[in-house]
Amino acid sequence: MAAVPIRPEYGPTLGQLLAPRWHAASALARRATIAAAALLVVVVAALVLTLLDSTYSHGGRVPFSFSYRGLYKTTPEPGGYVRIDGRSSSGALEYSFGVRPLTLPPYSGDLSGELPLFASAYITQQAHRRSGFVLRGEGKTRVAGLSAYEILYTALVEGRTMYGRDVLLLPERPGVREGVSIVMLTAPGANRQVTGPMEVATSGVLERPLRSFTIG
Repeated sequence: MAAVPIRPEYGPTLGQLLAPRWHAASALARRATIAAAALLVVVVAALVLTLLDSTYSHGGRVPFSFSYRGLYKTTPEPGGYVRIDGRSSSGALEYSFGVRPLTLPPYSGDLSGELPLFASAYITQQAHRRSGFVLRGEGKTRVAGLSAYEILYTALVEGRTMYGRDVLLLPERPGVREGVSIVMLTAPGANRQVTGPMEVATSGVLERPLRSFTIG
């Protein structure tokens, strides 16, 4: 490709200034310079990806989406839709955000009245499923502008105690039975502002995916 002509009064160009040194440099020095430039491109690209939000979208019968930053996709739990997590430099799990399908049994009345009843069976299931499960609280909450129900607990995950907060969320329409359970975990000490299950996803890297979550 021909170079763009430069008027004499605007020269010399940076390329013209560096050309003598480049041609005089040894082959080893040139290779080292090219490798350093390539590494710089990789570092800059990684930095940009870290600073930008990633988005996950799911279609089907229960469409949902959320954005996240500082977390990475990993293998979902059996039967789950998606899971993202964050780990320490040693590989220890610090954060986890997963979404699983949720189906209510047939019911009459309002969804807000059915969720606490369903939560009782859900808690029993979790107690059998998770090692060291201890219920710390439960109650109504709101996510994505919708009524939801949360279960707060501690449990052993990958050999360490984690704060857990599961949110049962369904679209608000008459007789709806299909939704999702949002399963969130934070390791004690990973975030100074998270001192128990109630604070999980109220700050730090789990706050963004929960706040951006949309369903239906």
